[in-house]
Amino acid sequence: MAGARVALWAVCVLRVALAAVYFQEEFLDGERWRNRWVQSTNDSRFGHFRLSSGKFYGHIEKDKGLQTTQNGRFYAISARFKPFSNKGKTLVIQYTVKHEQKMDCGGGYIKVFPADVDQKNLNGKSHYYIMFGPDICGFDIKKVHVILHFKNQYHANKKPIRCKVDAFTHLYTLILRPDLSYDVKIDGQSIESGSIEYDWNLTSLKKEKSAESKDWDRAEGDKAQDWEKHFLDASASKPSDWNAELDGDWQAAMLQKPPYQDGLKPEGIDKDIWLHQKMKSTNYLTQYDLSEFENIGAIGLELWQVRSGTIFDNFLITDDEGYAEHFGKATWGETKAPEREMDAIQAKEEVKKAREEDEEELLAGKFNGHEHFLNRFHRRGEL
Repeated sequence: MAGARVALWAVCVLRVALAAVYFQEEFLDGERWRNRWVQSTNDSRFGHFRLSSGKFYGHIEKDKGLQTTQNGRFYAISARFKPFSNKGKTLVIQYTVKHEQKMDCGGGYIKVFPADVDQKNLNGKSHYYIMFGPDICGFDIKKVHVILHFKNQYHANKKPIRCKVDAFTHLYTLILRPDLSYDVKIDGQSIESGSIEYDWNLTSLKKEKSAESKDWDRAEGDKAQDWEKHFLDASASKPSDWNAELDGDWQAAMLQKPPYQDGLKPEGIDKDIWLHQKMKSTNYLTQYDLSEFENIGAIGLELWQVRSGTIFDNFLITDDEGYAEHFGKATWGETKAPEREMDAIQAKEEVKKAREEDEEELLAGKFNGHEHFLNRFHRRGEL
């Protein structure tokens, strides 16, 4: 049994070592977070963040994160990292969010941006790749957004995914895989999964791709015929005794093809070269991967809140689902229970304090009433 545990531990360590961690933020170095995160100056009315673990927490240092501080404000802040492409790789985006104020209307989502995003000018019109996380407003909107950018449009998941609406910290995880499957998790549990192609209503785009592929096949055939015609012996003439009924259609003899000409191979057509040279004006899509982004380089918060107090923490972008799970357990997993315990203790103390205040008011009321009665009796005696 001990040997099995050691082997499992070794596998976990190896997996963590092989994981590509593109971004990780826990805010464990105090105010130095301001050197990594850039507050947008696009609007002077944007709300400001502070580092806080809130009124109740599991660990006063580990639970510190970016907290919104002003009611009725838009917020815009971001952090940059070394650009990367997730082509052919799994993309995992994870973070924790705590609506300590018991959110009535506002966002708790994050956005992933291309590397060329203007951080100082970040706003609601800034182009992003992915928007993910909870959004709450009134009784109707209590959803998890999963929005992907593809072919110059934003596409939202058509499935309703309900978010958490209490005041505790929750772990949100989005997994996009190369096979176009996805998974949305809350607190480590899968709450929605499926196909990116179908759950984002992108089947029409696939039909468009299929049509373009047919256009390529048709064009490739025409081009091959042009290649053959180009090397027919133009000086040749049909023999006088040629019988079309018996011999078939006459065709000039083929000249010997040169090994290469204009970048085209004699035995066939180089698809990429032909495509580049001959289809510049078409909408042919050389890359058709709905979950791939070439230049990921920043993560940020761009949202609106009626009542402030939300805390964002434990940001992670990686290519390894196992590492994300391990990171979630080592952060949120370690502090979730103590956080609820502290909240329960505070709630009991608040109830006790409220009862004591009620009793004091009741006693004060009785005393004032008795004094009033004595005063009236005294006055009647004088009369």
